Amino acid sequence: QVQLVESGGGLVQTGGSLRLSCAASGSIYTINAMGWYRQAPGKQRELVATMTRFGNTNYADSVKGRFTISRDNAKNTVYLQMNSLKPEDTAVYYCNADNRFSSSILYWGRGTLVTVSS
Repeated sequence: QVQLVESGGGLVQTGGSLRLSCAASGSIYTINAMGWYRQAPGKQRELVATMTRFGNTNYADSVKGRFTISRDNAKNTVYLQMNSLKPEDTAVYYCNADNRFSSSILYWGRGTLVTVSS
């Protein structure tokens, strides 16, 4: 099992920045990719950014050029640096990890709320 704990959410004005962190614990060796998803009120959860254990990244078009995902394997932590935030970035952000031995096994954090005021 893998446990994921997010931190770093909060209230920020349009154009501001926030950095989210997600610390993983437990069976770390089973993790392949880690990343971030978000869910805005009344909307489905959507991918924000992911990074594999080899460093390959994938971003949603809506955040390209504004958000940067990074990973510190020594600390078992993944980060999401969010710049130039917009009101439409307001959502609960969830950390995610998948299992390198079984693609059907996914791990989720409890989420952290990001609110961008206009």
